[in-house]
Amino acid sequence: MFDALPTLFDGHNDLLLRLWIAEGDPLPALFSGRDRGHLDYPRMRAGGFAGGLFAVFVPPPEWVARQRGIPLADAVAQHDPLAITAAQIALCHRMTAASQGRMRLCLTADDIMACRREGVLAVVLHIEGAGALTDDLQGLAALQAQGVRSIGPFWNLPNAFGEGVRGDFPGSPDTGAGLTAAGERLIAACNQRRIMIDLSHMNEKAFWQTAALSHAPLVATHSNAHALCPQPRNLTDDQLAAIADSDGLVGVNFGTAFLRADGQRNPATPVTEIVKHVEYLIAKLGEDRVAFGSDFDGIQLPDDLGDVTGLPRLLAALTAAGVDRPLLEKLAWRNWLRVLQATWQG
Repeated sequence: MFDALPTLFDGHNDLLLRLWIAEGDPLPALFSGRDRGHLDYPRMRAGGFAGGLFAVFVPPPEWVARQRGIPLADAVAQHDPLAITAAQIALCHRMTAASQGRMRLCLTADDIMACRREGVLAVVLHIEGAGALTDDLQGLAALQAQGVRSIGPFWNLPNAFGEGVRGDFPGSPDTGAGLTAAGERLIAACNQRRIMIDLSHMNEKAFWQTAALSHAPLVATHSNAHALCPQPRNLTDDQLAAIADSDGLVGVNFGTAFLRADGQRNPATPVTEIVKHVEYLIAKLGEDRVAFGSDFDGIQLPDDLGDVTGLPRLLAALTAAGVDRPLLEKLAWRNWLRVLQATWQG
């Protein structure tokens, strides 16, 4: 066992969504450690969580109605993707401001490295599902100006840019039409602006269109290996080969439904299932192109992890599987830093 495990930069979490849906001001509980879910500031520190990509996500009205205990008709009437996106971005800015220097919004890879040196939690804004954008992309510059540095064009549902991957288990990622003309323009605009494009919710047609159009590294922030768990949202070997050819990256998702060979959302899933996906992806991509994309606060975690404080148990399991210190550091943060620097700065 190493004397000190490396702190971890993570490719995806849904903390902002959980804070946005909460009643009242969610920030006092976030910083006091009395928060729900997988993440709050004290637990992030206890687990060696050094920061990551914080998703801004517009949930479907059905989910909002369940969470807030309101009629579906009211949730539909309140469904304004642009307003919800703006509210979550504002919440992120308020969160970092309220942190008293403990959290910082990062716009460059150098910002992330400065946070590591100073012991500050690094926050990168990511859009999961570009439904707040219109097909003329007029809002893209404003999102970038507010700090957004990564965009996944889709979640599960269609929007102006194409269709996200969806389907039953087991299933292929070839679940629908690919990018629209507006989707192709979005890929080109993100390349031009050096905004990272996230492939994690793309169906197969959109994936291959993006691979052909984009000159940036191909990145799936929170996806796993389809060969081990045939969820439609996991990546096939052919997709993994394209990501490797682009010198991109895959962030391993901790959700039990994306780990298990049977696709079950079963909390009695050992942490070694995450290790299996890490090992498989290293075999397909090489050790420089695999990292973590936990999906904290967006999925069911294995009980072996529990919440963010379980990260040392995952790193210990990787160590027990033969991962040496240099590779552990690549998985924990160096690989993310490399691909973000290549994408944002060229």
